[in-house]
Amino acid sequence: MSTLTEVASGYQAGRTLPLRVELVRQLKRRRTLVMGAILAALPFVLLIAFAVGGRPDGRNGQVTLLDTATASGANFAAVNLFVSAGFLLVIPVALFCGDTVASEAGWSSLRYLLAAPVPRARLLWSKLVVALGLSLAAMIVLPLVALAVGTAAYGWGPLQIPTGGELGTGTAAQRLAIVVAYVFLSQLVTAGLAFWLSTRTDAPLGAVGGAVGLTIVGNVLDQVTALGDWRDFLPAHWQYAWADAVQPHPEWSGMIQGTAISVTYALVLFALAFRGFARKDVVS
Repeated sequence: MSTLTEVASGYQAGRTLPLRVELVRQLKRRRTLVMGAILAALPFVLLIAFAVGGRPDGRNGQVTLLDTATASGANFAAVNLFVSAGFLLVIPVALFCGDTVASEAGWSSLRYLLAAPVPRARLLWSKLVVALGLSLAAMIVLPLVALAVGTAAYGWGPLQIPTGGELGTGTAAQRLAIVVAYVFLSQLVTAGLAFWLSTRTDAPLGAVGGAVGLTIVGNVLDQVTALGDWRDFLPAHWQYAWADAVQPHPEWSGMIQGTAISVTYALVLFALAFRGFARKDVVS
């Protein structure tokens, strides 16, 4: 009895399920390793595509960012972000945030974590921080690998801008870092959707698929010009606003609006997740 008393008196809710423990658990999972391998492989796939198909040329006299892919390592990294930001980078965010709670329920281990006892808010907080950290890491791995691959293949040089001019290597590195940060912030809506769905279902695939599906619906709606100014409230409408950062004179208004929309939606969804999970009858 005295031992139980000592344990109870020393119990601190804030020290349950440490972040490092949750991080190690998630890093060891096969889906984390597979997703990391896919993102690291994309630059090599594009490199092979350019080697087989030849260097891209402007279409109808118009030069796009894709057409400058082989100009330098910086351009190659920017192109990798361009081709992946719309869909590929949505997958790891939805996977890491949507699978985290639902998988525990699917394995029937969630109730045992709560019985440890790990407070519900603490459990969600640990899982959310790790999931967002892994999502950010995924978005950093891609351009870093692309920059290394592109530099080895096309050389280290300034970032060539399709509309004319260039950014020095130091400036280009800073701008690409800003682009990565913005892409991460713009994906917080997907993270919020996936995390909220993960607290509502015991099926990880449902949470991940639901978040990806709703993100795709948002992209489709953004193409409906009849919606007019209503599209400004769609996160998808601002997903490529980062292109304004890789200009000689960057324009920040689009990125600011996109960040505000994404963060607002994300905070609401995260709040719904915590509120709903606090009242949920966990039986699995």
